[in-house]
Amino acid sequence: MFIHNLKYTVKILFKNKVLIFWMFAFPIILGIFFHMAFENIEKDEALQVFDIAVIDNKEYQNQTIYQETFKELSDKKNKDQLFHIHYVNKKEAIQLLEDNEIEGYVLFNKQEPQIVIKENGMEQTILQFVMDEIKQNKRMIEDLTKKQIENEIQQGNYNFNVQQIVHDILQKLNNQEVSLKDTSSSHLSYMQIEYYTLIAMACMYGGMLGLTAINNQLANMSAKGKRVSVSPNKKGILVLSSALGSYLVSLVGLAILLIFLKFGLNVEFGSQWFYIIILSLVGDLAGISMGIFIASVFRVSKQAKTGINIAISMFFSVLSGMMGVTLKYVIDKNIPIINLINPNNLITDGFYALYYYNTFNRYIRDICCLGVFIIVCLFISFRALRREQYDYI
Repeated sequence: MFIHNLKYTVKILFKNKVLIFWMFAFPIILGIFFHMAFENIEKDEALQVFDIAVIDNKEYQNQTIYQETFKELSDKKNKDQLFHIHYVNKKEAIQLLEDNEIEGYVLFNKQEPQIVIKENGMEQTILQFVMDEIKQNKRMIEDLTKKQIENEIQQGNYNFNVQQIVHDILQKLNNQEVSLKDTSSSHLSYMQIEYYTLIAMACMYGGMLGLTAINNQLANMSAKGKRVSVSPNKKGILVLSSALGSYLVSLVGLAILLIFLKFGLNVEFGSQWFYIIILSLVGDLAGISMGIFIASVFRVSKQAKTGINIAISMFFSVLSGMMGVTLKYVIDKNIPIINLINPNNLITDGFYALYYYNTFNRYIRDICCLGVFIIVCLFISFRALRREQYDYI
C-alpha cells in the first residue's frame, strides 16, 4: 500500500499544472529576472584604483610600516593596486582635495594617522578600512619585533639590529597574500546571496506540494480524504507515503533550478558539492515539513492554506535578504534569534557559508537549526493528524 500510494501521489502532483508552475517554472523565471537586474551591478561597483595624498612630513618619514604598505598598494606592477598616491605637503593636499583630484589625504600627527575627506563615499570607506588594517598590522609587527628582540637577548646576542628585524618581518608579511583584493567579479560577489535566497524560496515553495499531498488525506479537504478516512488502511502509512511523494517531486524541481543557476546563469556555489547536496536535501525537507504543518494545523480551506504557505515563504525570503542583503545583516546583528528560526535564512546562510568560509562551523549550525525546525513541524503535524476526528463526512 505504501508504494502504491507513493506512486499515486507523485502522478497526481505532476499533473497539477498550478503546482508545477510554482515549483518548476517560477523560480527559474525569477532567477532570469535577477540575472537581468544584477548583470552589470558588479562591473559598475568593482574596486577601481583612485587617487589619495599623503602628507610627506617628518612624522610620516618615521612610519616604516605605513611607507612599505603604501608602496605596495600603489605599485603599478601589483595586480592588486588600490591607490595612486601623491606625496605632498599639507597645503598642496588641501588644494588637491578642494579641486576633487583626490578622494582624501592622510596626515600623520604625533604618530597617529588622520584621514581628511571632503565627502563620504565608497573610496573614502575603503581608505578608512585600509588605514585600520595597517594600524592593526602595525601592532602585530611591533609585538613580533618585541618577541624577536627578547629571543635574541635570551640567546646572548646583544648586537642585533632593530631595523633589520623589522625589515625581515615586513618581508615575510609582504610575501603573503594581500588581505584587500579586488575579486568581486570572480569570487567575492555579494550578489550571490540573492540567488541563494531564490533556492531557499524554492525549498519553501515545496511546502505547497506537501500541503496538497496531506490535504488529499484529509476527509474535510478532498473526496479522496473521505475514502481514506473510512478505509481499513493505516492512516500513518498513507500520510508518510504522501509526504515522501511530495518530497521526491519537490527535489526534481530543486535539482532543475540548481542546474539552471549553475550552467545557465553561471552562479557560483563553490566546490563543496557533497555538502551543497546535503543542504539542498535538508532545506527541501524543511519546506515539505512546513507545508505538512500548515495542512495539519490550520482549519481553513485549500486556497487559504496555499495562501498562508506562500505568504510565510515570501516573508521568510524577504528577511533572509531576497529584497536586499542589508535587512539580513541588520537582523543578524540586532535580533539574531530571528535568523536562527527562519528556515529560508538558514538555507541561504548555509550556501553562503560553503562558498565564503573554509570551516564548516557555520554550515553545521545551519543544518542543525534546520533539523530542529523539521522535527518540530513534523512532530506537531503528526500529533494534529492523529487527533483528527469528524462528526460526519
